[in-house]
Amino acid sequence: MTEETLTDDLLGLLRSVDTPTVCNAIEVAQGKRGFNRFTRGTMHHSKPGDPAVVGFARTARISGLAPPSEAGDVIRARRMEYFRAMARGAAPSVAVIEDVDYPNCIAGWWGEVHVAVHKGLGLKGAVTNGVMRDLDVIDEGFPILAGSIGPSHGYVHVVDLGTEANIMGMRVAQGELVHADRHGAIVIPDDVILHLQDAIETVVKSEAIVLGPARAPGFDIDTLEDVWAKFEAART
Repeated sequence: MTEETLTDDLLGLLRSVDTPTVCNAIEVAQGKRGFNRFTRGTMHHSKPGDPAVVGFARTARISGLAPPSEAGDVIRARRMEYFRAMARGAAPSVAVIEDVDYPNCIAGWWGEVHVAVHKGLGLKGAVTNGVMRDLDVIDEGFPILAGSIGPSHGYVHVVDLGTEANIMGMRVAQGELVHADRHGAIVIPDDVILHLQDAIETVVKSEAIVLGPARAPGFDIDTLEDVWAKFEAART
């Protein structure tokens, strides 16, 4: 997928809807149920009211439970190369960082300093199975979806760059399009992107078949039976 494929109109639409809606829309675009490229379990969101994070993945893996075995100059050089990698690539971008210590992560990679740095480099947010911290002082406009919250940075260091990341069961390759909010994160397959706007509109319209009557005065089981049959016919 390229920047040209993600039009401004589609980007705006994706940012305006929640991740479950996009998840449903992918199944509409694919014409079947069973889409499974999403995170598992309950994750923590740094700013639950923020719009969805949408961007091309900039991937890396970190560790912090134990000191690195490599020389200090190697670790420092790799960290700077990490920042260079985060600054490159298609826009908009989102950092997708796997902590290889999961589920025993202690390293708060996402805190006040790294949020400011990544935001300054142009990234739109972060998704990680690891730790975030400094929640009261991190910059606005850079949502983080994390596996846990904690106080320490541990022995945090970058393990590798640009490799596939596993975030709570969701595997993400460098450059894939990610959508995330407080519900979790998904990878949007390349082959649905051209159909996604129509699919989102279909999801919204089909749900309205039930939601309108259900929220109206006089709703009862007879009304439900009628509208549910229409809903079943309209949805994937």
